[in-house]
Amino acid sequence: MQATAYTYDPESRSGQVLLDDGTPVPFDAAAFDAGGLRLLRVGQRVRIEVEGPENAPRITLVTLQTL
Repeated sequence: MQATAYTYDPESRSGQVLLDDGTPVPFDAAAFDAGGLRLLRVGQRVRIEVEGPENAPRITLVTLQTL
């Protein structure tokens, strides 16, 4: 699934992404670390993997979207 980086705190390595429908979804340090990223800039397109119900998804991986 694709999203756009919305917020990012480099100290906690957590933040939020915006899904394409505009829904903000938080991610934690474990999801950030799973993607192998060092930093994230607001506005970057990212690829995310989620688990859980559609109305309360939990992000398990955040990485950069590549073409």
